[in-house]
Amino acid sequence: MSSSVLNLLLTGILLVVASTVQAETNDLQAVRVYRDGLRAVLSYVESRPDLFPAEKQKELRILRREEKELIWNTWKILLDYLLALDSLSQKHRNFHRQRDATQQQSFMVADAAFLARYRSALEFIHRVENDRALDTLLNEPVPEIGLPAKTYSKLKFRYLHLGRASEFAAMEALLRSFQAERSADAREDAKKIWSMGQGRGEILTAKNAIQILRQTGADAYFPVQAGVSEWMGDTKVHRQNRSLISTQQIAALAPRLKPGDILLERREWYLSNIGLPGFWPHAALYIGTPDERRDLQIEDELQTKYPDAYRRSLQLEHGHPYRLLEAISEGVSFTTLEHSADCDALAVLRPRLPNSEKAKAIIRAFHYAGRPYDFNFDFATDATLVCTELVYKSYEPATGFTGLTFPLVDMLGRKVTPANEMVRQFAEQFGTPQQQTDLVIFLDGRERQQRAVEAGLQEFRDSWKRPKWHILSQD
Repeated sequence: MSSSVLNLLLTGILLVVASTVQAETNDLQAVRVYRDGLRAVLSYVESRPDLFPAEKQKELRILRREEKELIWNTWKILLDYLLALDSLSQKHRNFHRQRDATQQQSFMVADAAFLARYRSALEFIHRVENDRALDTLLNEPVPEIGLPAKTYSKLKFRYLHLGRASEFAAMEALLRSFQAERSADAREDAKKIWSMGQGRGEILTAKNAIQILRQTGADAYFPVQAGVSEWMGDTKVHRQNRSLISTQQIAALAPRLKPGDILLERREWYLSNIGLPGFWPHAALYIGTPDERRDLQIEDELQTKYPDAYRRSLQLEHGHPYRLLEAISEGVSFTTLEHSADCDALAVLRPRLPNSEKAKAIIRAFHYAGRPYDFNFDFATDATLVCTELVYKSYEPATGFTGLTFPLVDMLGRKVTPANEMVRQFAEQFGTPQQQTDLVIFLDGRERQQRAVEAGLQEFRDSWKRPKWHILSQD
């Protein structure tokens, strides 16, 4: 792969709904991100003929469990990107009703999103059809993103249907009527679709093309909970700049935290969650203030080893002290609790370790302060880090250091520890001698109530099983 799909998993763009040209520009950027994600997934598929045979298989294969897990991870990421593009198409499906300067921009978003998912779906189907075992496996339910059984069959019906070819031809006709030029990516996708024989060559008028799109393009493919695409298209309209966890809850949270705690966080409606497996996408390390670290007796060592980072850690942001260290898009950064906990669901895990080991973990974390964000999601290198990687390496066991052991899973050829896997591990280890952490608090978002509530231990243990769009299925 020229660039890892995991580069793209973490660079999804928040869709901002506004009737401005800038909003459409943001959506075009989002299409590029998700399209590149799909291309990287397909590149991985092509690179693994052992999982996705390049030739027709004469006999039915019996897949091993580890092979199934790799295929499932690939399938789930592909579906995530298709879902994101589907939501963009839904958002812009009524471009023909606009009468201002945004009509053409809106059409270009709808066109680019359609081409990207149509081409990628056709290529994926073409590869999967080489193996009956894959057909069976991919028709099993995918509860992590709320998909029922027979989803692969529905994918085939959707994209091998004559209606998609008509929709493709309609897009071509409208492009001519707008006298617009597609991007290089969109032209490449259209060319590939034609070469696969899925285009229709008849000439359509703009009027006929719009009628076809009304009939074929308005239905969302993914059978997630009702309205998911429309909800995603309205992202941050209903509670822009406001999270479900309140400022009062954040203030009450501070006295309950201790240096060395691990924060798990989720922000709803951010399409940056696309591609990240499961309900929990982010983790951060609570380092506390110098006063909170008094019992750890590490201030002199921090100042001596990492003077620049230590000075940064003492700064204030909007009057609030830095209390966390986390890997975000800007890099491994010191952040305030008021900023980091400003989210929709949050849990705090406390390692069952002595203060001496928590002290060592914080010293390790300071070692990584200021390093760039790891858009390649590569745990094998320390030069750049991703959110869970910072926690993983801060607590990584070593000689004379018990630390914490987190599960590593294979995602498109990379060994990683997603935040959701940390919660799954907690659920499985709870009550056994292997349990490594304790739950301090779980603030669970309630979208329809527009607030977060303190939930119980069992709810947290079950939270890793939630579908990605769990918030739509809440009472």
